[in-house]
Amino acid sequence: MKTIMLFISLLIVNAATAQKQVPLPHGMIFGQKPDTVALMPASKLEAFMGKKTRITTAISGKVIKVTKEKGGWFEMDAGSKRVITAHFANAGINLPTALAGRTVIISGIAAKQFIADDLQHMAGDTVNGKKQHKTNTSSDRKVSFEVKGFMIDK
Repeated sequence: MKTIMLFISLLIVNAATAQKQVPLPHGMIFGQKPDTVALMPASKLEAFMGKKTRITTAISGKVIKVTKEKGGWFEMDAGSKRVITAHFANAGINLPTALAGRTVIISGIAAKQFIADDLQHMAGDTVNGKKQHKTNTSSDRKVSFEVKGFMIDK
């Protein structure tokens, strides 16, 4: 009797642990449903922003990785080896790590992150002459995105 009960319990444990993960379906929404009227690819975001520091927009792109499940922090591919760091405005959102490699549509506020030389220039702390600050035009300037709506596209 004990061997039968042991055998049945092993079968139940094996069946419970061997279940496959259900893939995330197309159209699954986190947060609000994104507005897709003026949708653009993530690779064109910086060019679209121009000299603006913040804009409200919707973009589509591929998720590189979910950095923090709680709060919905993730990185999105912006093309040309550039990365858009994104997080949800609502910190109560939890994203699954299975989103890596999936194409998503997000809407929210995109903002350019400034470097120290930019901040000094804006504050008027630049010096003329030999000690003048060089403007750092490095290509590693990042764009952050505060997500309000998120939908799995592909």
